[in-house]
Amino acid sequence: WPQNLASKEALGLWEKEIGFPGVYRLQYNFWEINSLAKEKQQQDNLLANYEGIIKRISDAGGVVILNIYSSPAGVGKALDKRSAVVNIAAFKALVKETMQKLSCDKKYNVWYELWTGTDLGDFFIGSRQDYFNMYRAVAESAKELEGQFKIKIPVGAPSTSNWFHNLEDNTVLFPEKSLIYELIKFCASNKVPIDFITWHAYSSDPRAEGELTIYNKSAIALIREWLSYFNFKKETPLIVSEWNFDQDVNLLPARRKRSYVAASYIPARIKNMAEAGLDNQVYFAMEDFQGNPDKVVRNMGAFYFDSESSHYKGGPKAVYNVFRMLNMLGQEIYSPKFNDEFVGVIAGKIPDGVALLIYNYIDPNIAKNYVSRNIATLSPSDRQFLINTIRTGQFNRFISGEQGLTALKSRPKVLGLLTKAQELDRKALNSKLNTRLFKINLKGLQEKYSYYRFVLDSSCGLGCEFKPVEEKVVIVVQDTYQEELKVTPYSVNLIILKKK
Repeated sequence: WPQNLASKEALGLWEKEIGFPGVYRLQYNFWEINSLAKEKQQQDNLLANYEGIIKRISDAGGVVILNIYSSPAGVGKALDKRSAVVNIAAFKALVKETMQKLSCDKKYNVWYELWTGTDLGDFFIGSRQDYFNMYRAVAESAKELEGQFKIKIPVGAPSTSNWFHNLEDNTVLFPEKSLIYELIKFCASNKVPIDFITWHAYSSDPRAEGELTIYNKSAIALIREWLSYFNFKKETPLIVSEWNFDQDVNLLPARRKRSYVAASYIPARIKNMAEAGLDNQVYFAMEDFQGNPDKVVRNMGAFYFDSESSHYKGGPKAVYNVFRMLNMLGQEIYSPKFNDEFVGVIAGKIPDGVALLIYNYIDPNIAKNYVSRNIATLSPSDRQFLINTIRTGQFNRFISGEQGLTALKSRPKVLGLLTKAQELDRKALNSKLNTRLFKINLKGLQEKYSYYRFVLDSSCGLGCEFKPVEEKVVIVVQDTYQEELKVTPYSVNLIILKKK
């Protein structure tokens, strides 16, 4: 069974209750596959298990982003799966063989992404040119097979840990130094395709995609301009291929015992990603991982499990149930606009009715995240001043009110930024303590409806039962249905109205 694939039990439950019509990412570990070269039956079983889940997703109408990761022994510059490839011909042959089998012979719907965490030494050991040489091998493999089999085989990259990152230190202030920019430029110069662009975006900020650049526009808008400038399609898919609720801590209670916090974050982040113009996003990951050969332990999954047990012992978290809620919104989705920092709504039209998902997520790092999203718009001197206040701890004193802001009158833009951050922080502190009263007003409904309400809140972390907490019959008067709903902090409510 592939090291980087969720357990059969988790996959089976997801397939049964949600299905595989969306976009799924699977790491294809060449090092692991090659390590079984002398044990043919085991290697065949491993490949069959990879192909099995790829087929199930493809047959369901979904897309598999196959993340090509790790250098087989003898192909890399060092005997390390993280190593850049030195034997490009052997690497290309391996990639092309994989593409031909999955995309040409079996006709699965697979997009090929090269590497992951490319800017991080824990994942990639090599230079920028090493990476470009590898990407060209992947892109040329796809191009050659496309000509031979007359089909489209999408390839993309670079899957960096943030959109502005490169293999050296870089910040949001220098977007053209990013590996994304350099890769687009490389592909244009060498006439190789780039069919989609990926990066990672871990944060506690549901509005992370709203981060402004020095050009006073978002990263998404800027990347589309780069694509257009280098004569690629401006609408080339932009995909966050890894994201999760994150506060720079490996094992977060908010992703385990208090996973209702991460659950309330999910719809808030997805809604803002869509409104920011992102084409797709892939939540990382389906299952927690531990007990693996790399001794890596992370609690980022929609499912938990106990690797010490002799038989499967695991199950869904609140995180999984919020994906069930999102799935129940149907295919026709609407995003009602109203001005609220924490509460949001996603609406869906379903057969014979409507569905409303109401979330209440309060960013625990709202002040710092707000400043981070806007710091690139400051002048260099104001920016440096603000960075120094963060480094010295003065920023926290400003936000808490321990130190007044009047001393910043000589820096009006910094004053404005910190005043807004302080205001947001106070709103967040208040919102964490109080239940909100949310008024729903639906028009255009007729007759009788069956009403179902599902809730995720602080009563649910692991092993949550998924069933309505409230059921009733609703009689619509004069085309209008109204309701007042109590919305607790870090909660998600799903209301289903089905015509009787």
